[in-house]
Amino acid sequence: MPATVFVNPSAGRGGAGRKIAEARQEFARRKFLVELIETASVLEFRASVQARIRSGCRTFIAMGGDGTLQLLVREVIGRELQVGVIPAGGGNDFAAALGIQKNVSHAVEVIVAGKSRSVDMVRARTESGRDELYLGGGGLGLDAEAVRYASGKFLRWPGRLRYVASAIVAMRGFSEVKIEADFPESDLPRLKKLVLLAAALNTPTYGGGLRLAPDARLDDGLLEIVMIEMLRKREVLALLPRLLTTGELKTEKVTRVRASKVRFVTQGESWFHGDGELLGRAPVEIEVMRSALRVLAP
Repeated sequence: MPATVFVNPSAGRGGAGRKIAEARQEFARRKFLVELIETASVLEFRASVQARIRSGCRTFIAMGGDGTLQLLVREVIGRELQVGVIPAGGGNDFAAALGIQKNVSHAVEVIVAGKSRSVDMVRARTESGRDELYLGGGGLGLDAEAVRYASGKFLRWPGRLRYVASAIVAMRGFSEVKIEADFPESDLPRLKKLVLLAAALNTPTYGGGLRLAPDARLDDGLLEIVMIEMLRKREVLALLPRLLTTGELKTEKVTRVRASKVRFVTQGESWFHGDGELLGRAPVEIEVMRSALRVLAP
């Protein structure tokens, strides 16, 4: 049974669709049998994945950004299957954490080599009681507000610039979030802060390369919880040049804690996002799913 590549042709401002021929050629050059499936909607994507599961496919590959990969993983999680990625979207933070370059030839080489490893995923239970999954980074506060613009007004802007521009616009009507963070099954003390944002990350970067959690790892069973205290607008603007060029966040008003589980409670309504998708409102409990996914990696 050949591996299946599921392509989101609109990912990366249409870049994924334009790279289909190149991916096909790279697999053919290595005499590696795959089937490439283009999908026009989320429903079609899910139906195509389920059809391939029923047919006995064992290797599922997402060609697009973090959103495409997340969509694929949600369909195959809990099965004895392996997942690969050809990064071709606006944000490719999970692929970057795996060491996969945003280069079709390199990504195909990784898939053909067939080396796999187990990595963690993240489960978030929001106010509604529903469990939602994400792979890399999730948070509330300014970045959750920015998601609305990143998936709308700035949808076709490239990578990191898309998320930074979205955050700048979101700042106009934003006020600080009063948050309590506690850490179930841990001796860590409860934290109470007025924050610009609070995030729980499984990968060093999110938002197209913003390095909020440089020490985060995909396979250590821990989240890196990052809380940035409320900043004045001029302080945020002062951070932008470094954020845009290197993705680094340099401020003394940041707290980082490592834990396998965290619960965020906010005063007032706050939305929580995972990998750029709004998942639900706080309170939200986030925990690591240890070694939940088998991925093809260098």
